[in-house]
Amino acid sequence: MKLQVLKDNFGNQTGVYVPIEDWTLIKNNYPDIENLEQDLPQWEKDLIDRRLEAIAENPERLKPIESLLEELKRKI
Repeated sequence: MKLQVLKDNFGNQTGVYVPIEDWTLIKNNYPDIENLEQDLPQWEKDLIDRRLEAIAENPERLKPIESLLEELKRKI
């Protein structure tokens, strides 16, 4: 993928140019990508809030994702 980073006159990154062939591949693999800017439904926001509260109440229950992946490999 040959991405080009776009910059303003001050050198600040302002965007990324993706060649159309690559964009087509991305859209084929992630068909909902053009809908990412839509707001989450309220039920999803509520679920996220509940999960964040649970984490805040019991931070010791958080484990690195690598632990889960290793456990899943052992079960396969």
